[in-house]
Parts: sequence; C-alpha cells; structure tokens
Amino acid sequence: MKGENRESKAEHPDKAANANPLLVLISAPSGGGKTTLQDQLLKARPEITRAVTCTTREPRDGEKDGVDYYFLDAGSFLKRLQAGNFLEHATVYGHSYGILKSEILGKLRSGKDVLLSVDVQGAATIRKCAEDDGELKRALVSVFLTPDSMATLEQRLRKRGKDSQAVIQKRLAVAKQEVAQWKNFDYLIISGAIGDDLRHMISIYEAEKMRPARAVPPEF
Repeated sequence: MKGENRESKAEHPDKAANANPLLVLISAPSGGGKTTLQDQLLKARPEITRAVTCTTREPRDGEKDGVDYYFLDAGSFLKRLQAGNFLEHATVYGHSYGILKSEILGKLRSGKDVLLSVDVQGAATIRKCAEDDGELKRALVSVFLTPDSMATLEQRLRKRGKDSQAVIQKRLAVAKQEVAQWKNFDYLIISGAIGDDLRHMISIYEAEKMRPARAVPPEF
C-alpha cells in the first residue's frame, strides 16, 4: 500500500510538489526595475511561468502570439472586456492591455507558479479582485520594488535614454504617488544591484513556498 502511494506521487511529481501554487505579483514605479527582476527570476526559477498579457498593438519583430502576448484586434478585446474576462486592463499609448482571469487560474489549477509584473494601479485592481476570489487570494503574493530615493530613480530614468526631460519629470511625479502605496503590498524590496534584487526575490519566493498552508506535509 505504501509502495503504491510512492509510485502514485512519482507519476505526478508536479501535482504532489505544487498542490498550492503561487501567483507572484511584482510592481514598481516606472523605471523601478520590475521587468528586469521578472526576467531574472524566470531564468533563475524555470518552474515559474509568466502570465501572458493580451494587447491590441501589432506584434514587433520576433514576437510570437501566445508567448510574448496574445495579440487581439480591438473588437475582440472589447468583447472580452464587456464579458468581464479581464482580471486587470489598461490603455497605454492608444493600445489596450489586459490580463485574462482564465490565463491566471488556468495555470494555477495546473499546478504552476505564475509570475505577473504590473504597474501600481494594476496591482491594486488585482488585490481587490483577490479579496472577492478565494482561489486568487490563497495564491497571491505581492512584492513592491523601488529604488531607495527619487534621486536614484531619476538617475535610472536618465540612464535609459528613452525619455525627454518633460517625460522624466512627469514619470517622477507619478512615481512619488506610486511609491506611497508600498504599504499595501506583502513585501518591499529596496532595489539595488540586479543580483541583490534577485536574491531578495528568491528569498521571498522560497519562504512563501514553505508556509504551512502551502507546503506538502510530511508523511509518518
């Protein structure tokens, strides 16, 4: 009987080891480094899968539908929006973006840990949805990433070389309001070197996996 139990678990290792998967949400002010941290975490922990976002913008060179984004026309996006399919959505530079609730729940129900990188407003929307959805609430772990000061954030924005002076000042003004929301997250990472940010993020991930409510109990 005991041998049968061990064989059963061996046949379904992912399900046994990840009965309570995580939805790891990373947010940060513009220029705060969330995309870099997301990419580094996915490389370091291949068992984590990224939530794929829907968008109405055209694919860029090398982008693949269903991998980088789900590329939808405006009409299809609107139908999904009106049907209440999106967990969170926004319009950026004339294009619509949205996270399908089915995208998140489908991966969680298959036993996968899911990584989601969104802005502060999107994070607030997702936290609110989780309050009304027990499945999302159990899985959600929110992390806020921010530089140690506005001066550091400004330096990073200038170093990117993508924005004009006016745009940088606008981003900084918005960032000041966004950083004030850090208390609403489960964890706060003060961003430093990329390696340090990743180390802190992995520590959070591993600690959450060991919580008694999520861990697979020992057998005696």
